[in-house]
Amino acid sequence: MRKTKKQVRTEVLRRLKAQARGKAEKKSETIKTKLFSLPEFKKSKIVMLFASKTGEVSTYRMIDEALEMGKRVALPRCTSQGTLVPREIRNRHKDLEKGAYGVYEPRRHKKPIRPDKIGLIVVPGVAFDTKKTRIGRGKGYYDRFLEKLPLGKITIGLAFKFQVLKNLPKDSHDVPVSKVITD
Repeated sequence: MRKTKKQVRTEVLRRLKAQARGKAEKKSETIKTKLFSLPEFKKSKIVMLFASKTGEVSTYRMIDEALEMGKRVALPRCTSQGTLVPREIRNRHKDLEKGAYGVYEPRRHKKPIRPDKIGLIVVPGVAFDTKKTRIGRGKGYYDRFLEKLPLGKITIGLAFKFQVLKNLPKDSHDVPVSKVITD
């Protein structure tokens, strides 16, 4: 019997929560190294990252290091209309606030960046599969955002190995990522 998205989400979130913090940080560092070594990352002047939640692949050092490298960094801000707006930040500590769903996002006054100007978009996910399908937190923000991107835009999912399953349930509105990077 195939699992539902809700069942997969519950199971993987439980495993994320159970993972030792030190182990997760070490694996996150490995994932950061792989991401930063990609030619697509190296050549991108503007990258879109996300502020990770506890237990997920940690993105905070990625954000800081990308800024230190001189890259322009955008993070998503959720709107009340159910969309994501990439907004540029220059300092993670000053430019982020807790937003919808307890996730850190750019302050409202931060400059929006058009998605077509972003070289590389890093996407969160609760689970991915070998076909690069993703299951998020269930609100659809990223699927709506990803479906409007120009054709060929590079999107990368970050996940621990146990978050990548053989097959995930998929709906017609689900948008796969270009690549998934794991530890």
